[in-house]
Amino acid sequence: MKLSLISAGYYWTDAGAFMGVLPYYIWYDKVETDERQRLRMNLNLLLIQTNDRNILVDTGIGNRLNKRRKEIYNPSEFELVNNLKALNISAEDITDVVLTHLHFDHAGGVVSNVSETDVLTFPNAVHHIQQMEWDMAKNPDKLNKAAYQFEHQLSLLEQEGKLHFIDGDEEIVPNLFVRLTGGHTVGMQIVEAVIDEKPYIYAGDIIPTRFHLPLAITSSYDVCREDSFKAKQMIYDKLSKNNGFLLLDHDTKDWQLPFSEITPVI
Repeated sequence: MKLSLISAGYYWTDAGAFMGVLPYYIWYDKVETDERQRLRMNLNLLLIQTNDRNILVDTGIGNRLNKRRKEIYNPSEFELVNNLKALNISAEDITDVVLTHLHFDHAGGVVSNVSETDVLTFPNAVHHIQQMEWDMAKNPDKLNKAAYQFEHQLSLLEQEGKLHFIDGDEEIVPNLFVRLTGGHTVGMQIVEAVIDEKPYIYAGDIIPTRFHLPLAITSSYDVCREDSFKAKQMIYDKLSKNNGFLLLDHDTKDWQLPFSEITPVI
């Protein structure tokens, strides 16, 4: 099993909301923000290659944002497909897409606009999604309505894609697991790969950057801070065994942290 970082570009988001309960005086002089107090967020995706599978975790924003959302988030070009090609992997070669959750910056890239036509970005892939996350995205309640506003992508995926709904934890291929945590969203799932007995955990938006390493630090976008807290405890317990590695999905400087670098923070 081989793990690789694949960039889908970047976007800018409100710094205060993203830092959540972390006080302003701790982070304001340690990050770069623009004139609108937006913070750059990298879209660090995970590619997992086995003998017969090319498994992509999350898809980035894609290239279908409307004018208003482009103004809000100022995204880069959708770089994912070209960055896969640089590894001699075509979009058609992706066998599986694991979606940690269905917010636009993680699932927006399931559909691409090509020559004024919307198509599935990874037409041959099985898309692995927690059932409760799919249900919420399709019929969001008042709390979550603003977070799920890309019905077209989900409809096209439902009509033409290959869907695998998961209820809890599951082994996708040998030594590759998804684990339901909730916290950031109701159906948030993390991905754990075990290589040479070491766990490599892609925590998604449970721990998106170094700033979010402390157990109690969550962003304002988390729907249940208690579940995020418990998820972090579980992640750190797993990483403490054999000094595993944490993979950060939005950090602009770091991608892979050994547990030894996390221990002083937590």
